[in-house]
Amino acid sequence: MGETRERTPARCAFLTLSERGDFVIDDELAVAPARQLGLEVEEIAWDDPGRNWDDYELVVVRSTWDYMERPAEFLEVLERIDASDARLENSLELMRWNLDKGYLRELAAAGVPTIPTLWRDGLEPGGLAELFDELGAEALVVKQVVGAGAIGSWRVERGELERLAPEIAAHYADRALMAQPFVPSVLREGEFSIIYIDGEASHALSKTPKPGDYRSQEEYGSELRSVEVEGVLRQAADEVLARLPETPLYARVDFLRVEGDLALIELELVEPALYLRMDAGAPERFARALARRQGHVAEAP
Repeated sequence: MGETRERTPARCAFLTLSERGDFVIDDELAVAPARQLGLEVEEIAWDDPGRNWDDYELVVVRSTWDYMERPAEFLEVLERIDASDARLENSLELMRWNLDKGYLRELAAAGVPTIPTLWRDGLEPGGLAELFDELGAEALVVKQVVGAGAIGSWRVERGELERLAPEIAAHYADRALMAQPFVPSVLREGEFSIIYIDGEASHALSKTPKPGDYRSQEEYGSELRSVEVEGVLRQAADEVLARLPETPLYARVDFLRVEGDLALIELELVEPALYLRMDAGAPERFARALARRQGHVAEAP
């Protein structure tokens, strides 16, 4: 009988950030099931200068949540990975499109329900008051066009203009921004997220800010609850994913309820938290999707 040889594990990199701080990262839940499928996963800071990306078969962007202050450098790293022997996920084309929240303008123009938004390349003194007037709102949320994790985000009411306008204007003096009417439903029922793995809806959750806050990220104390994947949430998210030119390895689609209907607030294709711990089967589903995307590994059953 011939000698049985073990398949050499394929090397996979999960890109993360060098200083984790208080961020909640659960990507490691997929490491053990990935190993069972022939992938050895290593977490690497995206800006680690000593990496030869040719040493990896697969590089997956995960918790790179400090890139927004250096987006050009981050994109250069992604371009180097894409030019190497490694397979980059999600694809460079999808992530380049998704890095700037201006993609929401395209989706809105294509008929996807979104929140009314004003876009500015920067903010001059007095510009914040103009945003209130143009949107006809008593409370706004101002966010970075390139950003994540609510960094550089403010909820501001018209009565707070005098106090907060100088700080907000200074932050956005040379930084692009988007402004939207504050949606109060986020305080009652939270933000809804549905996670897709290799084009299939995997699991869903709601994220409700803690009392006195408006931010849904768990680092700010929000309450996470699992919700049903099916129904109107699944239908709305499916319609968003159908607009993409290719099937992403991973995606997170975020909604708020506006006057009873779901409105898209984010389609996350670069570095979304996938909340693998919120569903018992999610880590294995993600690992199997990695194996299917990696040609060196036999396709997972």
